[in-house]
Amino acid sequence: MLKLPTYRTSPTRLAVELNPVDENGNPKKRRGLVLRSSAELEDIKELFQYEKLAKLLNMIDSVNPEIEVGRRRRGEEIIEL
Repeated sequence: MLKLPTYRTSPTRLAVELNPVDENGNPKKRRGLVLRSSAELEDIKELFQYEKLAKLLNMIDSVNPEIEVGRRRRGEEIIEL
């Protein structure tokens, strides 16, 4: 659970950060997915049920070299879709 500080017109509030851990219990990513309400959770659940997402990720897995997740080398390009 996180305590989000006051920001501009938004009051202080609580949130949940979802971040998978490795076999040693360390977070796999620097920042996880922050959810501020049950409505946000429902929206995220809906996105994961999109059938083309799994197909797209399988295609990406087939062309990407196997590297340690979360580690990028300097100069690597990020492509946003």
